[in-house]
Amino acid sequence: MPANQFMHSALRRQLGLYLQIALCALLLAACGSVPQVPVQQDTAKQPSATASKSKRPALPPAGSGRGGYYLDDGPGDEEPEGLLATPDAEPKIEPYAKRGNRSYVVFGKTYTPFLDDRPYRQRGRGSWYGRKFHGQRTSSGEPYDMYKMTAAHPTLPIPSYARVTNVTNGKQVIVRVNDRGPFHSSRIIDLSYTAALKLGYLQQGSAELEVERLLPEEIERIAAERQSGSAVASASASISPVEQPVPQPEVSVLSVPVANVAGTAAPAGAPALGGFYLQLGAYSQAAGAEAARSRLQQKWEDVLPPIEVIPSGTVFRLFSGPFTDRDEAANVAQKLKESGAPRPLVVQR
Repeated sequence: MPANQFMHSALRRQLGLYLQIALCALLLAACGSVPQVPVQQDTAKQPSATASKSKRPALPPAGSGRGGYYLDDGPGDEEPEGLLATPDAEPKIEPYAKRGNRSYVVFGKTYTPFLDDRPYRQRGRGSWYGRKFHGQRTSSGEPYDMYKMTAAHPTLPIPSYARVTNVTNGKQVIVRVNDRGPFHSSRIIDLSYTAALKLGYLQQGSAELEVERLLPEEIERIAAERQSGSAVASASASISPVEQPVPQPEVSVLSVPVANVAGTAAPAGAPALGGFYLQLGAYSQAAGAEAARSRLQQKWEDVLPPIEVIPSGTVFRLFSGPFTDRDEAANVAQKLKESGAPRPLVVQR
């Protein structure tokens, strides 16, 4: 190869090498200057600020077999704030619905609702139902609202009211029965989503509950206490801070017998014994229970043993006793009924 051709060839190779080095440098610089694209968060899977403030417990997956709810049921997509502060259903004496109170058959079993004023108390497993039925018509004809304090029961009148207690933690609510169900052999009542939330068993799916029907007399007492409480609150608001009365004890538990059924006075200061008692009522406020205790004791002094006020969860119950056995308690209850008073419940404590 001639010398001049050799020099031109070497220059081309050297120039090509320089170009390759310069290209690599540009590529490296370009890679270093490329802005980093932030990874997009899946907001659908991230808890929102609203959800983080929710008091709703973490629920197991649907159909997991660990409680919770069925695949097509469960909590709503947009849960209202402050559900734990939802007030209980306000008991009222209402006419029974035209629908939902006749005998019916489900899965081959006949259910016959009752429409008299009989006392009703039952203990067993209770469940809840949510979005699957939200907005659908209940047996009363009203739309189901999972965020209200309602319940479904196989035989209680529609509508009626019941006090429901979670036996495990002692929490209580009052619900309005406006639907039929559940029809599972091991369930006694279905509560709304919010009622189950307040009783603290959403995540388990069911809980051991006690259901106690509120009879008209007790509903009237609750209404009277509510009106009395409103009047007291209104009057207190008009009193200057200096004149505010000293708060009284919330409840006065009287265990000193006045007279037993036979009319023999018991020793002063003797404690109430265990056994059978008559439950004469339940009140939402201690003052109302104490006032009722005083009235009943004066009116039925010759019939009833001492009456005491016993706090139970969020209510105050009136008990008279003890009696020697259930038959004696039932006989006194019958005497009260024959005298025109509502027949009390016989309970064992």
